[in-house]
Amino acid sequence: MADGATPGREVVLETARLLLRPWRVAEAVVQHELWTERDPRVPPHRRIDADGHPTVADLEESIRTNQPSSIGLLAVERKAARDVIGYCGLIDSGRGPEGEPELAFELLRRVWRQGYATEASLAVLDWARLSGYERLWATVWEWNTASRRVLAKVGFTETERKEVHAVYGTTLFTTRRL
Repeated sequence: MADGATPGREVVLETARLLLRPWRVAEAVVQHELWTERDPRVPPHRRIDADGHPTVADLEESIRTNQPSSIGLLAVERKAARDVIGYCGLIDSGRGPEGEPELAFELLRRVWRQGYATEASLAVLDWARLSGYERLWATVWEWNTASRRVLAKVGFTETERKEVHAVYGTTLFTTRRL
């Protein structure tokens, strides 16, 4: 399941229904749609700003300049429909312990409640285990019950660590041993 787990190689993961692979420039429109769909409770730096940024062109440039690696956010493509529906992968946000990346995922609203986030996350967990990671963590807004359910389904447990923001709510820290 975790084809491409060698560091430095382009990562491509496959499940029964999905391919997780590096983004293509033409798929910047999907990234832009994700930005436009975000809940208004998400902090402004993660939403489209008043000037319309990031634009599709901004996102295209970001895809162009990010080289495939053994860690990153992979496009989630439905194999049957051959369409990209979001992302899933590992990030190093600097908020967790050294050497422990964070699982991150986000899917278009039109494909919610079909098990894709769980399926993609399980593929990333398998890949992380084969890559030698011993533990992963994930952050989630307390109000984001759908993502909290996905994290619980794939074996993450909430820790005592929380970050409270007066405007945007509480961020919960979860972890999972591999």
